[in-house]
Amino acid sequence: MASDVVFDPYSDVYFDDPYDLYKKLRDEAPVSYNPTYKFYAYSRYSDVVDASKDWATYSNEWGHAATMVHLPERPPQAPGSILTIDPPMHERLRKLVNRSFTPRAAAKFEHIVRGVIAEKADAVQGQKVVDWVAEFAALFPVEVICSILGAPKADHQMLRHWVDEQLTINPLKPMDTGDIQRAMRSFNYFLELAKEKRKNPGDDMMSELITAEVEEDGEVSRPLSDEEVAGFSSLIAAAGAETVTKLLGSTVFLLDKNRDQYKKLQENRNLIPKAVDEANRYFAPSQYQGRHTMKDVNLHGVDIPAGSGVILITGAATRDERQFANPDKYDIERDIPVQISFGHGIHYCLGVYLAKLESKIAIETLLDRWPNFQVDHENSQRVKMSNVSGFCNLPMAV
Repeated sequence: MASDVVFDPYSDVYFDDPYDLYKKLRDEAPVSYNPTYKFYAYSRYSDVVDASKDWATYSNEWGHAATMVHLPERPPQAPGSILTIDPPMHERLRKLVNRSFTPRAAAKFEHIVRGVIAEKADAVQGQKVVDWVAEFAALFPVEVICSILGAPKADHQMLRHWVDEQLTINPLKPMDTGDIQRAMRSFNYFLELAKEKRKNPGDDMMSELITAEVEEDGEVSRPLSDEEVAGFSSLIAAAGAETVTKLLGSTVFLLDKNRDQYKKLQENRNLIPKAVDEANRYFAPSQYQGRHTMKDVNLHGVDIPAGSGVILITGAATRDERQFANPDKYDIERDIPVQISFGHGIHYCLGVYLAKLESKIAIETLLDRWPNFQVDHENSQRVKMSNVSGFCNLPMAV
C-alpha cells in the first residue's frame, strides 16, 4: 500500500497532537516506512496487538528507540531489564517479581499509597492554583515505587528527575546518545544500593531480588547478580514514576474538557476506574514500542525483511475506528475488554494493578479536595520525550 504518509516520532506533530496523522496512517498507510530512521510503523489496532503477541517474529531486544530498532546488532541493554529480553529468559526473570505486583500485593501497598498522596495534597492545600502534575501527580508515584523497592526516601525525587532527563529528547538531535549516559546514573545508583542490601538486607523488593534465584538452561539455578538486580530496579522505578504521572495528567485534562463526563463521575465514584482506563485509551502514556523483525513479514501488501525495525504505534491503535466506536469521544462508561495502553502479550505492564490503585486514590483526592477545579489550558505544557506522552504542567484553579 503506497503512501507518502510517514510517522516521525521526533516531529512537532508527534509532540503536539498526532491524532489526525494517526488516522491518516490507519486509513492510507497501515504499514508505513520512515526512510530517515529506517523503520516500519504499524498503526491499526489488530496489527499492533498481533505483533505484540508474536515475540518470535518481533523481538523486543532492540529496545524502543526509533533510531536503533533497525540496527543489525542488538544495542547494549542493562542486565536484568525484562523490557528488552525475549523468552525464555524473560519468563524466568519476570516470574521473580510477578508475585510482588499481583492485585493482592498491590492492595498491601494501599496504606503507603494513601499516605504519600495525602502528604503531597496537604503540601498544596490552600493554594488558589495547583499544578496538578508538577505539584502533585509527578511527585507521589516515584515515592510509592521507590518505597516498595527500598530506596532511601531522601533519594526519591532525585531519581524522578533522572528519569525525566533520561526520557526527554532534543528533536533536533534524535540520535544523541546522551539518554544512554543519563540512564546509567539510575543503573549505577541501584547497583550501589544492591551491593549495600546484599550486606544489609531489609524488608523490601530489592532485598527479595537479592535472595531470589533464576533458572538457567536446563535445571540449574543461580542467584541474580548485583547488575541484574540494579537493572530490574532501575526499570521498575522509571516505569512506576512516569506512567501514572502521565495517565493522571491526561485524566484531569479530559475531565475538564468533558464536563458532562466529570458530572457523571461526581455523581458516581464507582466510575473512577473506568474514567482512568478511558483516559489511558484516549491518550496512551506509552505512544509506541519498538520491535526488530526476526523473519520476513508481509503485511497489507508491504514486504518487511528480517532484520527490520518496526514501531508499534499504540497511540494510533487505541483510536482505531475498526475496534472502538466513536474513538475520539471520551466516554467514562466505555467498556474496554483489552487495554493495550498497558502493553500487550508478554510485556504487559508489570505494575498495572498498582498503577490503577494509585490512580483511583488520586482521583478520589481530586473530588474530595478540588471538586471545582478549572484547568488553565493556555499554560498547560506537554513533555517532549521519546515514546512517553503527557503533561509536565497542568495548572488548575481550585
